[in-house]
Amino acid sequence: MSASRPSSPRPDSTHAIPSAPAVGETDHEIIHTPGRVQVIRRNGQVTHFDPSKIMVAMTKAFLAVEGGSASGSTRVHDRVAELTAQVAAALTRRLPGGGTVHIEDIQDQVELALMRAGEHKVARDYVLYREARARERAEKAAASRETPKPHPLNVTLADGSTRPLDVERMRRLVDEACRDLDAVDPAAILADTLRNLFDGVREADVRQALVMSARALIEGEPQYSQVAARLLLDILRREALGFLDLAVGVETQADLAERYADYFSAYIKRAADLEHLDRQLARYDLKRLGAALKPERDLQFNYLGLQTLYDRYFIHTTNGIRFELPQAFFMRVAMGLAINEIDREARAIEFYELLSSFDFMCSTPTLFNSGSLRPQLSSCFLTTVPDDLDGIYSAIKDNALLSKFAGGLGNDWTRVRGMGAHIKGTNGKSQGVVPFLKVANDTAVAVNQGGKRKGAVCAYLETWHIDIEEFLDLRKNTGDDRRRTHDMNTANWVPDLFMKRVAEDQHWTLFSPDETPDLHDLTGQAFEQAYLAYETRAERGEMKVSKRLKAVDLWRKMLAMLFETGHPWIAFKDPCNLRYTNQHVGVVHSSNLCCEITLHTNDLEIAVCNLGSINLAAHVTDKGLDTRRLQQTVRTAMRMLDNVIDYNFYNVPQARNSNLRHRPVGLGIMGFQDALYQLRIPYGSPEAVQFADHSMEHLSYHAIQASAGLAEERGRYPSFDGSLWSQGILPIDSIRLLEAGRGGYLQMDTSQTLDWDSLRERVKTVGMRNSNCMAIAPTATISNIVGVSQSIEPTYQNLFVKSNLSGEFTVVNPYLIDDLKARGLWDSAMVNDLKYFDGSVQQIERIPDELKQLYATAFEIDARWLVEAGSRRQKWLDQAQSLNLYLREPNGKKLDNLYKLAWVRGLKTTYYLRSMGATHVEKSTMADAGRANKLSAVGGNYLSMEGGKVSGKGNGVAAPNACSILDPECEACQ
Repeated sequence: MSASRPSSPRPDSTHAIPSAPAVGETDHEIIHTPGRVQVIRRNGQVTHFDPSKIMVAMTKAFLAVEGGSASGSTRVHDRVAELTAQVAAALTRRLPGGGTVHIEDIQDQVELALMRAGEHKVARDYVLYREARARERAEKAAASRETPKPHPLNVTLADGSTRPLDVERMRRLVDEACRDLDAVDPAAILADTLRNLFDGVREADVRQALVMSARALIEGEPQYSQVAARLLLDILRREALGFLDLAVGVETQADLAERYADYFSAYIKRAADLEHLDRQLARYDLKRLGAALKPERDLQFNYLGLQTLYDRYFIHTTNGIRFELPQAFFMRVAMGLAINEIDREARAIEFYELLSSFDFMCSTPTLFNSGSLRPQLSSCFLTTVPDDLDGIYSAIKDNALLSKFAGGLGNDWTRVRGMGAHIKGTNGKSQGVVPFLKVANDTAVAVNQGGKRKGAVCAYLETWHIDIEEFLDLRKNTGDDRRRTHDMNTANWVPDLFMKRVAEDQHWTLFSPDETPDLHDLTGQAFEQAYLAYETRAERGEMKVSKRLKAVDLWRKMLAMLFETGHPWIAFKDPCNLRYTNQHVGVVHSSNLCCEITLHTNDLEIAVCNLGSINLAAHVTDKGLDTRRLQQTVRTAMRMLDNVIDYNFYNVPQARNSNLRHRPVGLGIMGFQDALYQLRIPYGSPEAVQFADHSMEHLSYHAIQASAGLAEERGRYPSFDGSLWSQGILPIDSIRLLEAGRGGYLQMDTSQTLDWDSLRERVKTVGMRNSNCMAIAPTATISNIVGVSQSIEPTYQNLFVKSNLSGEFTVVNPYLIDDLKARGLWDSAMVNDLKYFDGSVQQIERIPDELKQLYATAFEIDARWLVEAGSRRQKWLDQAQSLNLYLREPNGKKLDNLYKLAWVRGLKTTYYLRSMGATHVEKSTMADAGRANKLSAVGGNYLSMEGGKVSGKGNGVAAPNACSILDPECEACQ
């Protein structure tokens, strides 16, 4: 193939083919797109975006390669129309409300569409043509020996007037944003921004253009994420200070630092006047709190974290004006949590220090609502649904009320009688539990969480329920849609006896709970005895509704549905109950939405849990775990979580009764993968398992110690007497209760390193403030705020595009890039390689094996390591953990072995099964050196996306219809 576009006809052409124009360089214009997308040409002029120009250019590129034979004309026309639509859609997605895009960006999208469509020869020809035109322009400019003068630009102000663009102020902002960051280039950001501006641009768009220019460079250098965040701060400052009439004289972050205290006082008073905040906050010593703010901590955010806060957490007026800045936000949350403290200013400052340093972060409902007029701060609610019509609809009403103020729900439906069961009141037969689940599903959709995120609920059903087989089908896309719940999560509540029957290849019997009411509340050996008695009755024909089948067959269907639909999840009833600290007052009938809460429920009590997560990455050094710092963080965090219980707004009385009586909290962790990177430990290794054990032992010890200290100060929780705590049985001790109740089939490590004997005696002596202390939640959003890996998750990809309700964000692994830089391996070609291999380093020959082991991604780690690490954490937890399992290519045997291993290792719950999916890094074009690397890959294969499913060729495998970690609609675990 020639290096430049031919100017003479190809042998099979019937006419000369003129050189293809660059997209956007023809004369005619068509206005057609929503939001009036405009194109900035190379001379700075602005024209309307016209897809027909793309069609012309792409058609000529096809004809230059394939010729103009009649037989191929139809294919070329259809193909060009299809690809043009893809390019136009990509551009309008980026600019849904209208805006400007540079001509080079459009041409990049054309290249990307050609490559992803497999039109590699055409793409190569198009790339070479662009290079030739770029050389022509450069040579022409050099020959003229004239220095091009910048096009004078004016900006349009909010009142419609114009003034010259203040380039010097832009330079000051960029220089400040790049300060103390050694790998960024302020001049490159400013030049790219100016390239994308046009005469008459709105002043607000200039500020956004600065952010977008820095954001576009993140994939090549992670420090640009901080630069983008700092430039975003300028937008936040202007919006907040302008609303409060404090903007005069504040041009930069340094200017704001001198005025932050004044701003904070004005913000609290205005928010209280507008009834966004409780007036009690205005009665704090605001001068003292303002003096404690640390403006420099605004600079520690990455772009994703700050944009997420801005879009979803900051207080705003009814017309959308945000007037809450980051440090004011953290102090507002701290003030709410300290509102009942004796020296509330001192405690608010203590809590603020923990939040603003990113050592600990409260859960999303707490961040949303602390300090507000309706401080619903709890994360999770668990209910049990009665077997009568009034009780069923009361439970659904409770779901709606709880969801209204941002709470995730877990419903136990096991008591509801199954299909075919007798209804005494009407002498009819029940339709079973499924129709009511459909109503619960639609309620979750109708009542979203305060307008801030979707309502989210998970239904649990025990494996012996007669409707279990229909329950497994709820998320299928086929069948009667009236018996499907497409928006609700589901989970199996699996007794140990069923797993034994599977292991021993025995039969299993299904019952309707109206005939076996005690099975719902029985666990361990007591459950086995009652279940065997019911089986005997069924064999004698004494049960009206029952079904006998092979346990292995049901197990296989459970795993098949888990793979096909991602549901139901698998959670184990007996470990949750036999190790439950408060088993003397109730039975755990389900977990919560995210499978980390294990608290009892009944008709009088809706279980509630208040969550927060410690940033484990902030508590390790090159010497290992910083136990002293961890102890201090845990002590303050436990106090904050305990304060939630008394301060909390309860709109359902059963939730208030339960929370005040038992006072459970769930302290967890995030940044586990970051901590491993800092310690140079691969996730899939015995050392990682040992670190999971070691770190969780210390967190458990200090959490129990802190709760005992609170009990000494404030009093033990009301239902303490009779609990495992009161008997001196700590979580590590409760493993023997599980072993006895299960009668074997348990392989858990029970080693320990700390002085548990003295802590055990202290708990028996002074008591516990909280019935439960620990639970590891998914932390999907708060980890973004802090800028660390989610929860206990391994790295998903080392470079990918994450989508959530705040938009699309390039995420790169800064630890990997630091290592590659140290070895002289980080360049634009490496960026392209990471994109091409979907964030994996395994197939990049230049990367050393030691780095390939350290930076193996979730699907490259044997999932059994996840279970082993989970088992070591579980021995220290009094609740559970949201444990996702990753399988690159799931099959029946792998799933069977993996979930049996989870049961034998004593896990209480599992969460999503994730498999290689339909998301990957967009293989966008790179300039200069990157373009040469891309050309070598033009002959490769690319994944294409159609309707969220994978098609075409590539390096991944087709995924089941399971939850994607990148799904922008999924808010279940935020």
